[in-house]
Amino acid sequence: MIANSAFLAAMAVLLLLFLLMDQLSFLIPYKRLLVVFVNLFALFYAASRRLFLKDTGRKLAHVDRQLLTRDAIVRDLSEQLSREE
Repeated sequence: MIANSAFLAAMAVLLLLFLLMDQLSFLIPYKRLLVVFVNLFALFYAASRRLFLKDTGRKLAHVDRQLLTRDAIVRDLSEQLSREE
């Protein structure tokens, strides 16, 4: 949630910079570069969310089910987690 808020704040700042572009004449030569950067950032961000967060809930549910079983491999970890709660 913090990362999403920081991302939205950064986008608001960039929008403000684009609105003030005529007053900030030193940024005019870099306008295309800034637009390309923002578009590439959005593309990579969307791709990473799709690739790296794929089926996260299902994977976490699987780990949770493993911890609740009486399997010898995870028994010690299950006991340690139950003591910490």
